[in-house]
Amino acid sequence: MNDRGWRTFFAVLAGVAVIYFGTTGRRGDEGDGISGGLLVLAALAAALVWHLTRPAAK
Repeated sequence: MNDRGWRTFFAVLAGVAVIYFGTTGRRGDEGDGISGGLLVLAALAAALVWHLTRPAAK
């Protein structure tokens, strides 16, 4: 897999991890499902991983 494929894989993995831990970490009756804020946080995490794993400039 090339660099872009790995970057995409890790970015998606980070976003899914944020959604998973954001939905399973709730206690009590705080509602079910994925909130808009959680989706924004997952997108920001994926963008951060995408940015941090970019190849070094030559």
